[in-house]
Amino acid sequence: MLSFSDVIFVLGTLGLSLAILVPLAGTLVRFRAHYNPKGLQLDSEGGVQPHTGPVISSFFAMLRRVHRIEGWLGLYKGLMPSLLSSLVITFFLVIFLSDSNLRHGTYSAPDAGAVGILFYSIFAMLVSLPQVIITNRAITTPHKLPYLNAIYSLRVLLTPTERRKPWILYLTPGLLAVQVAHIAYVVLGLRTIRQLLLPGLANPGFPNRDEISPVKATIFLVIALLSTAILTPLEVIAIRLSIQRNHAAPEFNSISQEEDGDAEEATEYAGADEDVIGLRTEREPYIGLVDCAKRIIEEEGWSALYRAWWLTTLGSLSGALS
Repeated sequence: MLSFSDVIFVLGTLGLSLAILVPLAGTLVRFRAHYNPKGLQLDSEGGVQPHTGPVISSFFAMLRRVHRIEGWLGLYKGLMPSLLSSLVITFFLVIFLSDSNLRHGTYSAPDAGAVGILFYSIFAMLVSLPQVIITNRAITTPHKLPYLNAIYSLRVLLTPTERRKPWILYLTPGLLAVQVAHIAYVVLGLRTIRQLLLPGLANPGFPNRDEISPVKATIFLVIALLSTAILTPLEVIAIRLSIQRNHAAPEFNSISQEEDGDAEEATEYAGADEDVIGLRTEREPYIGLVDCAKRIIEEEGWSALYRAWWLTTLGSLSGALS
């Protein structure tokens, strides 16, 4: 049974984590969602005009831009959905796990082999997918969302079609495919390779030196580093697809509202005459995983698929050693 001090410790740790991670995660989402075409565009009359949107070339430039235009409140956009999902997970751990597990952070996915872990991870992704979509949209919207009015926020973030049929979020073109591809690569690829090369890392506690081959460890770290080339584009594509809202009318895409929508009533930040990020043209949505990748390359160049690749690398290394 957890004591009151244990609960305070868990909630305090959660609050500190969110205070640090929410601005960083929000900056990453905006940086990867930002539309920055490399060529000229055609206006409504067919004339050529240069792209006039903001040009953000780095993660830290995006962080500074968000703070300059929207202030600290802008950096904490997406806090409430992140907080609610974290509280649900925390309460689950408190109810179903012992206090010793919580203190020592020993909770992990059930060890049921690669296939079992794959299905467990896909199930967890399906449960959390609506929260991920809402969080990413809350981060990228130019509107100021109240912290304690979920109904109002959902009216801004979701189209009338999505509010009438919430399950349509799972039919967002290409989103499930890219999420499953990411999970499959990590679980069936990296985890299986690690198990073959470094089985000692699967045991609890720190492995002994004689259980770890330096050569095999080096090979695995190289593979984990090279995996950045595959995982980063999948993560960029997942963010691009998650902010695409679903409409009943095919001529509308994810970013525009339907004609009976109500986002025009939402309040924007002071100084919002300057957009924090640019979003892709309203009536040409990505229609799937492959289409999204092809259009990003054609319109923005290969580099757009590798924005903040170093954060993916850090995540791969952390996962490789955990």
